[in-house]
Amino acid sequence: MLRAICGDSFESFHPVSPCRDEPRRRAQRSPARAGAAGRGGEPVRLALAAEARGRRRRAPGLSALRCHCPPEEARGRALEQAREFARAIKENGDRVYQVRSVGDLGGEGLGLMLSMEGVEALEGDPAAFDEFYELGVRMVGLTWNYVNDFAGGIEDQTRGLTDKGRVLVGTFAERGVILDLAHASDQTWRDALELDVRIVVTHAGCRAIREHPRNLADWQLEALAERDGVLGLMGLALVVDPDKPTLDRYVDHVDYAVSTMGVEHVGLGADFIDQVGETERELGVAEDMPPAMVEALEAGKTRFGLEDFTGPEHYSRLVERLSARGYEGRRLYDVLGGNWLRVFRKELPA
Repeated sequence: MLRAICGDSFESFHPVSPCRDEPRRRAQRSPARAGAAGRGGEPVRLALAAEARGRRRRAPGLSALRCHCPPEEARGRALEQAREFARAIKENGDRVYQVRSVGDLGGEGLGLMLSMEGVEALEGDPAAFDEFYELGVRMVGLTWNYVNDFAGGIEDQTRGLTDKGRVLVGTFAERGVILDLAHASDQTWRDALELDVRIVVTHAGCRAIREHPRNLADWQLEALAERDGVLGLMGLALVVDPDKPTLDRYVDHVDYAVSTMGVEHVGLGADFIDQVGETERELGVAEDMPPAMVEALEAGKTRFGLEDFTGPEHYSRLVERLSARGYEGRRLYDVLGGNWLRVFRKELPA
């Protein structure tokens, strides 16, 4: 899939919801994907709409979003998304622009940077990434949970980088493309750590707080910090704590990550924040859901998002909770977006 990351000078990084229309592929196994979509112009629409909501509801400083746009037909669909994305940028040129290099980070308005989550669009050919790089892709996650030609996902923790995957990651290192290890298997992690490439995790939680395969173990947190990477903490009940789906519990993940990694390696990566209500209505039962969540889901009462954090207008609440936990000044700035900005400035091509 292609996705877009956007922000006012990238002062913060707040992943949001999927778009719409994705067929219910693997919905029973993966509720996080149910109801997602794949139109390339949607990142622009969602970015502008969420920014407006945040400003209307007194959420100053909201400036970065990510929108999932998964290609069901691999390369052809991904390229179509990229074309639509470019058209949407052009049509809204007075408010948004595309970020391809460090020099673009200080532009006026909302800057959008393309990335990929899952590289099925390359159709097994590392050289095919050249085309996507020229389109502006600057961050890549090799897999979305499942094994592919390049890497293993969390569905099988023993499968790691393939020979093709190592070649592709080498290309990233040469070109200033950031490797996103969200959804990657433990073995893919270990293999990637052997290579000289910038790594981040855009959306996950801490396994010590909530045991879930999408969350990171301490060794992963420590390795990410050693590589000067950033963890974007995910704001969904399934990974935060389905028994306590609250913003306070989310901040527990922040505290734990900071205590393990250092504040300079912790950021935001909320994920499906802009369409929580819609996604909740479309959830299917997943294999790893606790019994209480399955019961609530079947009764139509489950929460996909957090009780008090369901839209961009609620980021002001997060700032308040972080401040109450002692995050002020530079520490608060770094968590809200400064750390992501540091990585982008350091790693994007000149």
